[in-house]
Amino acid sequence: MTGPSSAVEPLTRPERLRPGARVAVVAPSGPVPEERLTAGLDILRGWGLEPVVAPHVLDAHPTLGHLAGADRARARDLTEAWCDPSVSAVLCARGGFGAQRMVDLVDWTAIRAAGPKAFVGYSDVTALHEAFAVRAGFATLHGPMVAAGTFLSDPRTRESLRATLFEPETVRTLGLETARPLVPGRARGVTLGGCASLLAADLGTPHGRPSARGGLLLLEDVGEEPYRLDRILTQLLRSGRLDGVAGIGLGSWEECGPYEEVRAVLADRLGGLGVPVVEEMGFGHSTTALTMPLGIPAVLDADTGTLTLDAPALR
Repeated sequence: MTGPSSAVEPLTRPERLRPGARVAVVAPSGPVPEERLTAGLDILRGWGLEPVVAPHVLDAHPTLGHLAGADRARARDLTEAWCDPSVSAVLCARGGFGAQRMVDLVDWTAIRAAGPKAFVGYSDVTALHEAFAVRAGFATLHGPMVAAGTFLSDPRTRESLRATLFEPETVRTLGLETARPLVPGRARGVTLGGCASLLAADLGTPHGRPSARGGLLLLEDVGEEPYRLDRILTQLLRSGRLDGVAGIGLGSWEECGPYEEVRAVLADRLGGLGVPVVEEMGFGHSTTALTMPLGIPAVLDADTGTLTLDAPALR
């Protein structure tokens, strides 16, 4: 085992879902294609859930086409969905960009008072995962979004999320068959992470997490060429964000260039940390995207390519 006692603390787990549960769909980031949203809602209904679409999910910002409506409207949707006692989970419709613009407009005092709920998303939603961890103390799920192509097209992606939401004890060991050690070893810590560029963008913000000390950091990204990925990881290193990290799990690097070039950057920037690193675990912007719980104590085993949770992601 490697890694000091955890400074990244375990977070409060939400309750699992049951058939008939009401779940809210929000759009904290980019605009949502209506036809994809409709298809995703049908999948949720097929699971026995009752999805409710937040009022501004299909909005479009009047001048900034990359945003799903105004910042305050998107923040209000999230706050109101979370504080609705009839809602058991909040699922994001898509990523893109925009969560950083609205995260400080969310009523985090009200969120904390309402208590934990299952929250699902990835990519740009990383900014909200970090906020739920730091400002509310709630565990969340780095998982597929309702109107995302992977959720609509890949059965294994859907089943990973469904099982995590309804039968979390059945998905305690995570990792695709492609997973293998970039740096061998075994480490214990608490999971955190998400999209690498969003974690770098969080540095220096008022509520940004200062370090990943004692944590198992999960990283992935999309559309970042090797030199840009080098810059992102270098920034995380120089800032001290990776000081004391216990282990690192790597997901997908779609549209980041030839993987051998990406792998060389990952090995160069992360290999010197002296901790286990697992590559190609199968989460993020990939054709199969496993749901990865954040804020849960776990063991990362680079030699077997697995992340094993100490407890189910949901109670």
